[in-house]
Amino acid sequence: MMLQFRIELLGVDPPVWRRLLIPHNYTLWDLHVAIQDSMGWLDCHLHAFRIVGSPVTYGIPDEDGDDPFDTRPGWEALVRDVFTFVDPIGLYEYDFGDSWQHLVVFEDFVSGGKAVTRPKCIGGARRCPPEDCGGAHGYAEFLATLADPGHDERVSLLEWVGGRFDAEEFDAAAVKFDHPGKRWKQAFMDDEG
Repeated sequence: MMLQFRIELLGVDPPVWRRLLIPHNYTLWDLHVAIQDSMGWLDCHLHAFRIVGSPVTYGIPDEDGDDPFDTRPGWEALVRDVFTFVDPIGLYEYDFGDSWQHLVVFEDFVSGGKAVTRPKCIGGARRCPPEDCGGAHGYAEFLATLADPGHDERVSLLEWVGGRFDAEEFDAAAVKFDHPGKRWKQAFMDDEG
């Protein structure tokens, strides 16, 4: 059994969105990794899930106790227990500085055939904005600069993003998903070394 989600990056026009199938036993941490991989983010900033109608926030708890949201560990919450037909809508925020807000909508249960252990991207549109470009406002400025051949910063921005940037480019079949356990170890175990 798979869970089908539509994820849309808010505040950008035209919309950047993905449609994902994820295994029914995935946690919110696993969904976070799938969103990161499908959108093209680099997973180098904090994140949080907030479910519409719920006071609970899921993500990486603040060990210092300074968390005003009382964040619960995302790796301890099953997606199927948090997103339901009763509460199908949530927000996923990535990079609290740039504040990339994503609308996350649980759409349906889908038969996955044999035991499915990996997510799959089955649709989407447009390339994700570059990491650390300044949020939705900064991304709009970034696109305007690239569209202006005479702009003083155009060449340096193109160099910054690797030489080219096509905002319309996206291929769902090309999305590769990292193993969420591997990403968790990289985030939490590598520093203990």
